[in-house]
Amino acid sequence: MRILVIGGVAGGMSAAARARRLDEHAEIIVFEKGRYVSFANCGLPYHVGGEIEQDSYLLLHSPESLKAELDLDVRTEHEVIGIDRDAQTVLVATPEGTETFEYDALVLSPGADAIVPPIPGVDLPEVTHLRTVDEARELAGRTATAKRAVVMGAGFIGLETAEAFRHRGLEVTLVELAPQVLPPLAPEMSALVEKELTSHGVDVRTGVAATAVTATPGAESAVSVTLGDGSEVPADIVVMSVGVRPNTALANEAGLELTDRGAIVVDEFQQTSDPHIWAAGDAIAVRHGVTGQVGPVPLAGPANRQGRRAADSIMGRSDKAQPVLGTAIVRTFGLTAATTGASPRMLDQAGIEYFVVHTHPANHAGYYPGSQVLHLMGVFSPEGKLLGAQAVGPDGADKRIDVLATALRAGFSADDIAELELAYAPPFGSAKDPVNMLGFLAQNVVNGTTKVWTVNDLEWARDNALILDVRSEREYAMGHLPEAINLPHVHIREYIEGVKQIAAGRPVRVLCASGVRSYYAHRVLAQHGLDSATLDGGMFTLVDAVPGLELVSGAQQPTNA
Repeated sequence: MRILVIGGVAGGMSAAARARRLDEHAEIIVFEKGRYVSFANCGLPYHVGGEIEQDSYLLLHSPESLKAELDLDVRTEHEVIGIDRDAQTVLVATPEGTETFEYDALVLSPGADAIVPPIPGVDLPEVTHLRTVDEARELAGRTATAKRAVVMGAGFIGLETAEAFRHRGLEVTLVELAPQVLPPLAPEMSALVEKELTSHGVDVRTGVAATAVTATPGAESAVSVTLGDGSEVPADIVVMSVGVRPNTALANEAGLELTDRGAIVVDEFQQTSDPHIWAAGDAIAVRHGVTGQVGPVPLAGPANRQGRRAADSIMGRSDKAQPVLGTAIVRTFGLTAATTGASPRMLDQAGIEYFVVHTHPANHAGYYPGSQVLHLMGVFSPEGKLLGAQAVGPDGADKRIDVLATALRAGFSADDIAELELAYAPPFGSAKDPVNMLGFLAQNVVNGTTKVWTVNDLEWARDNALILDVRSEREYAMGHLPEAINLPHVHIREYIEGVKQIAAGRPVRVLCASGVRSYYAHRVLAQHGLDSATLDGGMFTLVDAVPGLELVSGAQQPTNA
């Protein structure tokens, strides 16, 4: 059997390596149009920032090592320029000219191309991307003399690149067309990341795009980036990180089935519309495990599994693909942000009902030194099935999102999450882990123990309800909603009749810092016959969800108190 693989790195090399392990006698040839067939593309920003000192560490395998270890015939600087499906051949442009190769099975792993916005100046030498080892090497070298950088796009790679430049001492402007950084996150979670960026000197510009890059010879900086609001940002380096699109020109020319947006359609065995051709990686369409929507998800983990599965299918095995959850994580200076499953925005687009709960627990036992706040968000169906989760914090976000990603794959509900038995010792967690607490809260919402109000209810509450702030007098004085009256939660029972009198038949909407004390107060109020609800996530979530929220200081109560 002759197996040809187009494209290396994650999907292609996983397919080739797995095929060899399953068939020692197959002839396996890998064509890679670049110079490197196996490199750590997720490590590129960390070389730019100096954390990975030598670029050689990014090179995982060479054609020689792959020949020695797996007897693979790897041909770099070989670009496949045509596929003849009837003849089962590919046409390859080699350094010596074109050559035709026959195949029994063909694996496509062409990856994705960086999106280049159609603006003047993107062809200037100061403008680049960060997708190859050569680009990372060049950027690392340029940081020695550059003073200012502009990063276009505040997604995962854009954030890592901005951080890398700051590590090198450059002034950094981060430009994002969306109204927030890290668009996959909910706005209130993204706000935490933006604060971290600005606290480390990154100039964040959201809701605006670059309209031009202009050379400025003789000026202090090499170029000037013009933004849509008319502002000009000087730069010595401009990195484009505005997204990618599937590289499927070859598949399209071969007549393979593509989605409306140009991704290769594959079945659960990675097989394309041609029975002799399989595909994996960033160029293919996958089904989302929660929304059911179909499209590319350019992540390394799924790409590696897809390549492995393609080889299994070629060898007659029947390992079916599971839908993708989009689990992803990024470090931004001292903060980690992670997500899995569906966000509220994705569920809105898919027309799926849900509710959201936020918690702000300590990453480990509060009495053990070094505990820090972890911001955790869970998205559940009305019946309590987990649909998605997000975590942001200095420590512990990674393991919580991995637990929740596993729970999501298993189809767990709030009841299941509440009962997860997770490792506990004071340096690592709490007896009631943040994951369990998220399950407890969702349980209470589903079974009616807890009635919540959210940021979306703020204006209604201001007009129609008594807003009761149950934080301490000191916390209240440091900043509170103008309409809120202060009654620390420890005094709720003592003054329950006074609350009824002030409410005068109105609903009571309770809030505190994180949602814990307001929950305690809410349970007391509800059992005394009041229409009460606790603010989801408390002031932590409210302030992050409503930029510029008006708060007043001092201990004076509103006149209606």
